[in-house]
Amino acid sequence: MRIPDLDLDLLRGFVAVAERGGFTAAGVALGLTQSAVSLKVKRLEEVLGRPVFLRTSRAVALTREGETLLAYARRMLALNDEAVRRMIAPAATGRLRLGVADHFIPRNLAPMLASFARAYPELRLAVEVGRSHELRAEQERGQHDLVLGKRRDGETAGRLVFTEDIVWVAAPGFVAAPDRPLPLLMLPQGCMFRERSLAALGRANLAHEIVFTSASLLGVAAAAQAGLGLTVLGRQGLLPGVEIVADLPELGTAQMCVFGDEARQSALMEPLVRFLRDSLDAS
Repeated sequence: MRIPDLDLDLLRGFVAVAERGGFTAAGVALGLTQSAVSLKVKRLEEVLGRPVFLRTSRAVALTREGETLLAYARRMLALNDEAVRRMIAPAATGRLRLGVADHFIPRNLAPMLASFARAYPELRLAVEVGRSHELRAEQERGQHDLVLGKRRDGETAGRLVFTEDIVWVAAPGFVAAPDRPLPLLMLPQGCMFRERSLAALGRANLAHEIVFTSASLLGVAAAAQAGLGLTVLGRQGLLPGVEIVADLPELGTAQMCVFGDEARQSALMEPLVRFLRDSLDAS
């Protein structure tokens, strides 16, 4: 019996449905119609001779075979994308001193950097994680080649990587005392999220007080997980142990960009921006 080849395009559609919980959401992510995504999954099931999803009127769930396939599909797509980048990307060599804002999806940062290092083995990474505005000040002093950080309000500098919602978060079940100011957990002054949230509460005439300050995002997140109060994160940076809190003033969006001298650093900036965008599209 000849073992059939698995079509990566079909696998990409399958993974999108599995990760986004439905055909409509997968279609939006892939830029396809719902029916086109459904056809990809149907063709994949025909190749395998068994279903990969259990379909109901409300949702889709992976079959046991689908769960097994998902792990293989992710590995196959990651290897394909890494190989293609290696072949078609402009050569990036030398040393890249990269500053990364700690708001940048903390759960995925290390795996992304590891994948980037594998895709560009001739590029030696030196990474510093810190607060966005401090990293950019250090960059101006020549300490970083590129910085992945947030645009300030009204700013246009940098190469846009993604835009995300800014959201209020707290530990599950957290309820603020109705007769006391809202307890806030914040990074020090200079943080755009801090400035944005305090201004929004002020406009809404909501009493509040900062009860915990940490120079580390993980320190603030730990305080939130412990139930000490409310804090603010980018939606893509949500961590286990916290959930979004509704019924508070909206905080708008944040733009994560790569900052650097494009004329001097284009050979480094282009591969990094492309890699980050591709990785986020696939996640």
